[in-house]
Amino acid sequence: MVEIPAKNQGGAGGENPNAKPGPAPGPALAPKLGAALAEMLRLRGVDTIFGIPGVHNIELYRGIEQAGITHVLARHEQGAGFMADGYARATGKPGVAFVITGPGLTNIMTPMGQAWSDSVPMLVISSCLPPDSETPGQLHQMRDQTGAAGCVCDWSQLAGDGETAFGLIDRAFAEFASQRPRPKHVSIPIDVLAAPAPPPPPVPPAPAPLPAAEASAIAPLAARLARARRPLFIFGGGARRAAEAARALLARCGAASFTTYAGRGIPAPDDPLAFGAALARPDSARIIAQADLVVVVGSELAQVDLWRDQLGYAGAATLARIDIDPAVLDDAHGATLRIRADAGAALTALGAALPDAATPEAAPKWDAGEVARIRAAFHAETDAERPGIAPWARALRAALPADAQIFSDMTQFAYVAKEIVPQPGPGLWHHPFGFGTLGYALPAAIGARAAPGGGAVVAIAGDYGFQYTHQELGSAVELGRPLPIVLWDNGKLKEIEDAMVRAQIAPNAVTARNPDFALLARSYGIAYCAPASPEGPDGLGAALRDALGRAGPTLIHLRAPAAAG
Repeated sequence: MVEIPAKNQGGAGGENPNAKPGPAPGPALAPKLGAALAEMLRLRGVDTIFGIPGVHNIELYRGIEQAGITHVLARHEQGAGFMADGYARATGKPGVAFVITGPGLTNIMTPMGQAWSDSVPMLVISSCLPPDSETPGQLHQMRDQTGAAGCVCDWSQLAGDGETAFGLIDRAFAEFASQRPRPKHVSIPIDVLAAPAPPPPPVPPAPAPLPAAEASAIAPLAARLARARRPLFIFGGGARRAAEAARALLARCGAASFTTYAGRGIPAPDDPLAFGAALARPDSARIIAQADLVVVVGSELAQVDLWRDQLGYAGAATLARIDIDPAVLDDAHGATLRIRADAGAALTALGAALPDAATPEAAPKWDAGEVARIRAAFHAETDAERPGIAPWARALRAALPADAQIFSDMTQFAYVAKEIVPQPGPGLWHHPFGFGTLGYALPAAIGARAAPGGGAVVAIAGDYGFQYTHQELGSAVELGRPLPIVLWDNGKLKEIEDAMVRAQIAPNAVTARNPDFALLARSYGIAYCAPASPEGPDGLGAALRDALGRAGPTLIHLRAPAAAG
């Protein structure tokens, strides 16, 4: 830069005595709403936003840099939504995404549906056309934008002015902290985003905490638990932050346990009375029927948890439910004891309320040898249904740090792993359980990796589902952080082919031409490796360790053995 010195205009201090006074300074222009929203989000702890700028939402980008918020540019709004989902699951903080009017919102609705089914806190802020505009054929025009989004999230609201936008955002953050977390959508007209706005309101007081367990509700369950001869706990994803209390209670009362897929890691991995994530195994109903008390904590017992209509407990057993969602407590499973409370608080209170006769080292009320035999039988069934995958899944977990965050897609590799691979702790293996969307793993893992700090993150995808969102490799490269991407390649939609064969349908439309994945990786400038078949699972372990030490993503291409299809 060439520096031009100021000319001396004469007079003391270089002032020009003949200069005329300029106009008086006018009032400072008020910041536009988009900039005020960025500052508001910063004050509420948002450090990362995922999205794509467009002509309709550029005002949302006015204040991001000034607020010190990192923006991750997705290649598609579906990717931005899955990134926000992955960030939220990995950090426990709400994931935030910015999208444009119309197609930007419809593109992110699939991730919103996934976040809704899996109880993930996500805030989507979109632009929209002015609600009173009736000109036909406008860019990105939709008939009912807020109504469309409302089908896949907790609520979808239009903010007609800045104060309403501020109020809706604070409402979303308050509900994330005090209710079952689910996605929210705020739609703001383009002209409102560009209009002057007041400064954001101060951070409100902390919202009411999650409901605590009332002694009057805990006492009957504690008495029943103390008398039970074969108590059984079932832990869902809603109890993932209560692992310490859950483990202490299991040890104290000698109970056995199952978990849903989302609840894996809540019982200790070496707990001899843990049946594991085997609720979907048909024989689990017989095991549950042997219990005289079944306590379900933090699970709605969804179809994708059980794959049957009934849990399986016998008529003489008591079913108790602990959950923060009133709708879960009142569902068709017909719980006798219903406790609306935060899982951690309820389990801690339950342990404290047990009579003194329930010693800290209670004798097991189930036979550990029998539990181990049943658990092994469950694993054998899983291996028989999808042969050849189990050794690879175990090798993957063994090669990773204990605190690694794993994001899997709808692929047979994940279907096997989520049943047989024990987790050292809860909330470490993330999967699109409820909505079941393909293309989830890669962008969700990018979202987790974008969070400040954090440990190892791994994505697992099948060859077909990977192609839903593989363009997000560009975002992963720009992020510049280690990210192993395990690609399970069986050359087809193998799960669908197997389902067709079982239904006696001639397999159709289950084989698609794949790209050259090595060239695809090279085109993005990322590392690629394909562990040779003779190395087997050992080669996968070595590839993962190398990838975790490399700056940037690595595509680890696993060609499924013949036994695995």
